[in-house]
Amino acid sequence: MEFKDYYATLGVSKSATEKDIKQAFRKLARKYHPDVNSGDKAAEARFKEVNEANEVLSDPEKRRKYDELGANWRMYEQAQQAGGAQSPFGGWTVNTGGGTGAYRTMSEEEMRDLFGTEDPFSDFFKTFFGGFDPDAGPRGGRRASRPRQGRDLEHELELSLEEAFSGVTRRFSLQHDGHARTVDVRIPPGVKEGSRVRVSGHGEHGTAGASSGDLYLRIRLRPHPTFERKGGDLYVKVPVPVTTAVLGGEAEAPTLEGRPVRLRVPAGTQNGQVFRLRGHGMSSGDRSARGDLYAIVDVQLPRSLTPEQRGHYEALAALESKAKGSAA
Repeated sequence: MEFKDYYATLGVSKSATEKDIKQAFRKLARKYHPDVNSGDKAAEARFKEVNEANEVLSDPEKRRKYDELGANWRMYEQAQQAGGAQSPFGGWTVNTGGGTGAYRTMSEEEMRDLFGTEDPFSDFFKTFFGGFDPDAGPRGGRRASRPRQGRDLEHELELSLEEAFSGVTRRFSLQHDGHARTVDVRIPPGVKEGSRVRVSGHGEHGTAGASSGDLYLRIRLRPHPTFERKGGDLYVKVPVPVTTAVLGGEAEAPTLEGRPVRLRVPAGTQNGQVFRLRGHGMSSGDRSARGDLYAIVDVQLPRSLTPEQRGHYEALAALESKAKGSAA
């Protein structure tokens, strides 16, 4: 059975509130709605996935069953509707043939003749429908249980843009089955919103020497007061005096590294004009693959003038008025 991670489908964490789920659903439903994606089969399929995830996670009872049973929750629900969570079949049955439609329960020996000691059924079927138990001894005793691999764990990790730029090491205290352990995780430079960082072997412990699952860290980035990130590029507003914008000159553009870079401002630069500074965007661990920094000119008008400054502006205004008169 294919496991569908409804939380990942909506882009929320397992601790999301009903409000978080509703907001995430509305945002994705608007994005992938067939009315705004006419003829787009991929968007249509995504819209159906989003609807299915919302149907389950917005219903407290369905969400509880999904959290407990994962991919098997619908089968459990169907089993209850068919007669409760206990086995509706009274054991595994086999058609006796002869065209009569009669059935009888297979014995343990017959099941072992067919399947040996390998269990052909999932834990879900054994739990809710009863049946063949490969761990049972020849007289109803118990064999040693088979090793079970540990499950993967997921944890949300919030980073600043600076931490995502340079990479960071975070220490986690993990607890499972009463056992605590500490692990240091190195987050590589350039991680994006929603990225999943895999920490091998630090998930749930397996049983009887079986391998442990993995720990997955889902990255969330805090908004930055100065920079806006778009993929590997950064956008930043650069204040430029009106005289520099008119006459030309230089300004300083901030960077995430903390060292500003010089920006050449041509004469006649307009407010909102964008300049590209190559290689000063997000880091990816490889300097040759860095993104770019886009400097957006923010022309600064004077808030107050000295008498001398005012005189110069008045003289400029007179010249502009004279030029208009001559043109007319």
